[in-house]
Amino acid sequence: MKFGPLATAEAEGAILAHSLQAGALRLRKGTRLTPEAIAALAAEGVESVVVARPDPEDLDENAAAARLATALGDHGFDVTAPFTGRVNLTAPAAGLVTLDAAALTAANSIDEAITIATLPDAARLSQGALVATIKIIPYAVRAARLAQVEAALGSGAAPLRFHPFRPRDAALILTETPGMKPGLFAKAEAVTAARLGDLGARLRRVARVAHTEDAVAAALAEADEALVLLLGASATSDRRDVIPAALERAGGEVEQFGMPVDPGNLLLLGRRGAQRIVGLPGCARSPALNGADWVLERLAADLPVGSAQIAAMGVGGLLKEIPQRSQPRAAPRPAPRPAAQRIEVLLLAAGASRRMGGEDKLLRPVDGEPLLRRAAKAAAGSKASAVRVILPPAAEARRAALSGLDVALTDAPQAARGMAASLHAGLLATAPDTAAIIIALADMPEITAEHFNRVIAAFDPREAREICRATSADGVPGHPVLFGARFFESLKGLRADEGARRVLEDNREFVTLVPAPGQGAVVDLDTPAAWAAWEAAQPNQPG
Repeated sequence: MKFGPLATAEAEGAILAHSLQAGALRLRKGTRLTPEAIAALAAEGVESVVVARPDPEDLDENAAAARLATALGDHGFDVTAPFTGRVNLTAPAAGLVTLDAAALTAANSIDEAITIATLPDAARLSQGALVATIKIIPYAVRAARLAQVEAALGSGAAPLRFHPFRPRDAALILTETPGMKPGLFAKAEAVTAARLGDLGARLRRVARVAHTEDAVAAALAEADEALVLLLGASATSDRRDVIPAALERAGGEVEQFGMPVDPGNLLLLGRRGAQRIVGLPGCARSPALNGADWVLERLAADLPVGSAQIAAMGVGGLLKEIPQRSQPRAAPRPAPRPAAQRIEVLLLAAGASRRMGGEDKLLRPVDGEPLLRRAAKAAAGSKASAVRVILPPAAEARRAALSGLDVALTDAPQAARGMAASLHAGLLATAPDTAAIIIALADMPEITAEHFNRVIAAFDPREAREICRATSADGVPGHPVLFGARFFESLKGLRADEGARRVLEDNREFVTLVPAPGQGAVVDLDTPAAWAAWEAAQPNQPG
């Protein structure tokens, strides 16, 4: 790839390396310079630009990122569409990630321009959590170098894998000695139930027995849950102490006593038939992070946990009073990783079809179902958090067309006044924590879930990508359009039928164009003639 200044007249097809503003013209970095862009630059007197020019043997950043995501194998994570050379992997549910650190390090060692960043091995994940990001740093990389990275990742097991927490029942056996305060038992039960609940498990049985070998063995014999936790009135200090001895008397075995994690040193791990037995350290009475959490997380994710895995926890196992933890014993419970931002689709379906000669275009069949239903299904099948369909009053036929779909229906009482009224009604109904909305039109038959997913993947306020507009494959801007929350008030202030165009024009520096497949982003059907032409071109449509 060549990089550097180039005369504007010679820069057609090159990639703009830095954002540029000249007069009324604004171009974002990464823009491929079309003949129209070259003419606009010349009109503003821009004689040279700094550009990147890929060589024939190069792959552009998005193609390279997509290939690298594929090379990571069958990992179980959700994968975003490539954008600006980046692909993100996110957790589809709560669970753990495991890594082949050697393979990933080898891959990262081949070319400084090709990078994979991940969370640590065995990191705990909430649904939607960012787990890994692939980033191609320049605008293009050598295909041969990418092939070397793919080879380093290997053809065997995926170098990172998702392990969801599996539901299971658990029992808690609490032991007591004379003089213990009753409140200690209630607190221990509540903390343990919450700890298990975060892992998808249910505390089905709680037994409170004397701190004796006989009493604990009897309680173990009665418990039939897959996971049994024991929390002693007195800390276990030896394999011959009450709790390990009781486990052996009940027919179980002690696999490990003690772990190189602090707090959590005095954990016991054992088996009794198919049951896993965990003797909790005293620190587990607190919701703060401790070694027992790491063991329980692996058990909840059906990952191996024994002496070897516990020994490996020692590196990074000093948990107390390190800067990153900031005295966690004072915290109510470990903070979960932030979930994905809430993004709602506003599907505008309140128009009157005035140009259709009396026919409701949104009820016209496409592939055997009403166009409105097809559009709503595309939105509902995307990674958006929610879909809200904006309808005119008394639109019973349109409501019926949406029956059974996981979408919210919102009336726009002033729909006859124009698109702005529909937007206003939709924005008033969105959830308070909505980070962005996607405006989509219900009369666009070629919009798919992929169109929504691409603008969602492009949204990143940290990089000023707060308005993301889908384009056709050849770069013509269209729909859907994502707007970050900072623009909600501006959208509410629109009048009549001006739509969101004014907000787009007033905030060009925040607009990112997002290429989407085919012509779907610009195909809308408003007239009988447009319908006839479109249907004639479709292999599955009459005519």
